Amino acid sequence: MLADPAAPAARPAIYDTQADGAKLVADAVARAGKENKRVLLMFGANWCGWCHKLHGLFASDPKIAAALKEHYVLVLVDVDKGHNAAVNEKYGKPTQFGLPALVVLDAAGTLLTTQDTGKLEAGDHHDPAKVLAFLDLWATAKQ
Repeated sequence: MLADPAAPAARPAIYDTQADGAKLVADAVARAGKENKRVLLMFGANWCGWCHKLHGLFASDPKIAAALKEHYVLVLVDVDKGHNAAVNEKYGKPTQFGLPALVVLDAAGTLLTTQDTGKLEAGDHHDPAKVLAFLDLWATAKQ
């Protein structure tokens, strides 16, 4: 049986639905401490179209990709169906703003800011200039 060419293509899984978010964050904080970087948590789910759009922008925009590589350890935290609820709670329930939600931690794991990604949108996509400005602001911001 052939696939229906009109059917939407299945999105690849970008979030590990089995991963322990607390361990992912702890590992990222340890790495960030060694590399003198920040930790960027992206809360979301594999069904979330906006999560895929932002993740795609992180990879496809050269300036954003460079800022992430230089200043951040990126962690994708799956929150589908209550998964990793304790991590969401620990960082002030960033998912209350919808998905994806961004949280920046310093190299010691202290929460610096939470970003409602709706404020980074422009029409049907995330505005690269707004995303880059957010990343640049928090790459070296003092607490």
